[in-house]
Amino acid sequence: MAKGYRLPVIGLLLFCSISTFGWTYDSQTSSTEQVMQFRVGADFTKKWKNGLRLSLTEDVRIDAYNSLNGAAFSKAYTTLTLGYTPIDYFKADAGYTLRVMGRKDWSDANEVLRHRVFMSVAGVYPSQYVKLSLRERVLCDMRTDSVNLLEKNRYNWLLRSRLSAEFIVPGKPVKPYVWCELENTLNVPEYQQRNGKQYISHVRTQVGVKWRLTKMSSLDFYYRFQYGYNRDINITKNKGYIQLTEKTTYLHAIGVTYNLDW
Repeated sequence: MAKGYRLPVIGLLLFCSISTFGWTYDSQTSSTEQVMQFRVGADFTKKWKNGLRLSLTEDVRIDAYNSLNGAAFSKAYTTLTLGYTPIDYFKADAGYTLRVMGRKDWSDANEVLRHRVFMSVAGVYPSQYVKLSLRERVLCDMRTDSVNLLEKNRYNWLLRSRLSAEFIVPGKPVKPYVWCELENTLNVPEYQQRNGKQYISHVRTQVGVKWRLTKMSSLDFYYRFQYGYNRDINITKNKGYIQLTEKTTYLHAIGVTYNLDW
């Protein structure tokens, strides 16, 4: 692709990331949660010369400190992703994630398991010392347990927009990087739509370094800060009483991921 077309591709993706920020509630409360988390993961990727790649990723998260719930296993994600890179400046992915949720009733699989499907496109702009990329990902979180559809969705649609920079250190096996991601709701229940319709549910920032061990393997050490915002609604049977709880979470995560690609 000619150089003149690289920036327009990224600009087009940027315009896809649009966030929009009344009901009268009988009761309004708020809560704040502080979380310190450790994460360990592994990623195995098979690449083909035609630009296709297939990845299997495992990610386990442990709350070392949680101001509301105490220290415990938090989540485990198993993800299968099919990717395609037709040219150096464009990538597309689609996949499925099985999520195992902690702090649930382990006797009921519907309480423990969540399902996620996603698809994304990314534009990449490489230079001599830094590689910039913008990724737009649409995902759907699905739950199989019983929910009140006035309060919660069985299918949650979200848009994640991530801008990242990876720095090249000539002659060294390390690549520092940094990225920032916004997560926007797309279909919150009607009673959560105050001051507009949808809202930014998460802001994530991550800094790290990728350390190449061999030609096919590497380690990724990182620190992530995450701001999370959620609106929890409780409605009486006759809809005569609406309780809104605004939940804010500040999460600090330290993690390491082993990568193997061939």
